[in-house]
Amino acid sequence: MLDTQTFNEGDYVVYPTHGVGKVASIERQRIAGHELELFVITFDRDRMTLRVPVPKARMSGLRKLSTRSVMDDALGKLRGRAKVKRAMWSRRAQEYEAKINSGDPISIAEVVRDLHRNANQPDQSYSERQIYEAALERLASELAAVEAILPEQATQKLEKLLDAA
Repeated sequence: MLDTQTFNEGDYVVYPTHGVGKVASIERQRIAGHELELFVITFDRDRMTLRVPVPKARMSGLRKLSTRSVMDDALGKLRGRAKVKRAMWSRRAQEYEAKINSGDPISIAEVVRDLHRNANQPDQSYSERQIYEAALERLASELAAVEAILPEQATQKLEKLLDAA
C-alpha cells in the first residue's frame, strides 16, 4: 500500500491517462462522510487539477517519473523500424490509444515510432495525426521532466532522433 511518503509536494509524477503532473499538495478532505487523504496533482498543460485518494494511487497507475535508463530504453525504441500491422485502422488506433494511456514510456515511444513514418505524408488521416501528436506530447513531457528541459526542447530532441532513424 502507498503512503504519503511515496510522493512529496513538488514531485513530478505520471498519471497514465493524463501524463506528467506535479504534486501540488497532500490534503485531507471529508467526502461522503469519510475522511480521505488525497494527492492533489496539477497538470499545467491542460490547466487541470486531479485529486487521487492516497490508498488508490497505486491502483490508478500513479507513478514517479521514469528513471534515466528507462527513458534511454524508450528513446532507443525511436531508432528502431516502424512495425505497422496489417489490421484495420480502427483496431490499430485502439491499440495505440491503449499504449498511450498505459503511461509506459516504452509503449508510447513505439506509437511515436510507428506513426512517425506517416507523419509527413499527405495521405495520413486526421486520427493518425492526432494519435501521433498525443503520443509525441506525452513522451516529450516526461523526457522534459526527466532531463529538466523545456517540453519544446524535448520535442525537438525526439523529432531529431526520429528523423535520424
